[in-house]
Amino acid sequence: MTTTAQPGGSAPAVNHPEGAVVHYPAGTGPSYWFGDAIYTFKATAENTGGNLTLAEATVPPGGGPPPHIHPHADEAFWILGGQLEFLNGEKTFVAGTGDFVFVPRGTRHRFRNVGLQTAHMLFMFTPAYLEKFFMEIGEEARAGEAPPALTPQQKQMIVELAPKHGLTLAP
Repeated sequence: MTTTAQPGGSAPAVNHPEGAVVHYPAGTGPSYWFGDAIYTFKATAENTGGNLTLAEATVPPGGGPPPHIHPHADEAFWILGGQLEFLNGEKTFVAGTGDFVFVPRGTRHRFRNVGLQTAHMLFMFTPAYLEKFFMEIGEEARAGEAPPALTPQQKQMIVELAPKHGLTLAP
């Protein structure tokens, strides 16, 4: 069995000799701070041939992105713990532990942790999408440290780099 180094310097994925299977043992994968959230990527354009992005996320109370649109990819969420308020166009709803949310491409949306505890979820894009945006603006996560809030420079980068990555900000 061989391993391949992954971006972000985290523990490598395991390449199985039986085929092109990607395997990240629990607690591993390239992890990035993006504002006060932590995103750990399990599937990327690079290791899925462009088919899927899958990340595990922890989002603190009050955390989450502003309204936005993904014109070229569908997004799905599986809430593993906590409560997230989702925007669906102009209306909101709350999704909790065990809930699944699918957002078709072109839909204005956002999520925000409305609970008192950190929310934990999986999110995915099909086709693979946006992980380079998070990695370019975010900062590689460091064990034992809390993620810092976005800096003014990072906020400006979000505005400037969103179009390059096919992301439409829609406040």
